[in-house]
Amino acid sequence: MCRVVDLRQAVLAKNDASAHELRAALAARGTAVVNLLSSPGSGKTALLEQELLRARERSLPVAALSADLATENDAVRLARSGVPVKQVLTDGLCHLEAGMLAGHLDGWLPDDTRLLFVENVGNLVCPASYDLGETLRVTLASVTEGEDKPLKYPTAFGLAHLVVVTKTDIAEAVEFDEAAFRANVEQVNPGVEVILTSARRGQGVGALLDRALAAMDGTPVHSPVMARQHHHHTHPHTHPEATGPMAHTHS
Repeated sequence: MCRVVDLRQAVLAKNDASAHELRAALAARGTAVVNLLSSPGSGKTALLEQELLRARERSLPVAALSADLATENDAVRLARSGVPVKQVLTDGLCHLEAGMLAGHLDGWLPDDTRLLFVENVGNLVCPASYDLGETLRVTLASVTEGEDKPLKYPTAFGLAHLVVVTKTDIAEAVEFDEAAFRANVEQVNPGVEVILTSARRGQGVGALLDRALAAMDGTPVHSPVMARQHHHHTHPHTHPEATGPMAHTHS
């Protein structure tokens, strides 16, 4: 058992080092990463498509990378926004890692990109432990998933800088208890902001983009208690000079 734990710690330590390098390299070129985590079917892609459309309407240079075990369906949907989109197929791997992300960005990410939205693999377990060099980590849950979702997946919600609720247009039909959900989020991540959204009706659309831009411009993001307890990356907005992956893209 100890050997398994030690191996996992070594893997995470290597990933954290890669994430540090990637964060520095992207910051040097003026790009911030938004890491989106959720269960499958949460409505993450639908909301992201609307956020990308808002960014294009505002002439903001953004891009999106979507990771899935198989199919390019999500990338096809996101590409309808007109922004640069790339699909990453993980071939069975249940999460993205920082080194993997850096490899896919190298030679693809446009130089003027200010925000890169990363739609992580639909999974609230594996991706929660891997820093991708993000400036903003967002965990999403739909109203259909149950108010106790934050308690069932405390790492995913406990390390989030922002929590987004999706599909609120059907909240009444599924008897979603907003107060209970907020209380459960507060239990695992005190003080984190919760945003209600409906991609179908437009409720809250644009809020994610606004929070991402604010974080990119240096507004401090929420500091999760869990991150401080575990000495995890809190993603500060002052970065060392770029080194490692993508450092050559500094413009």
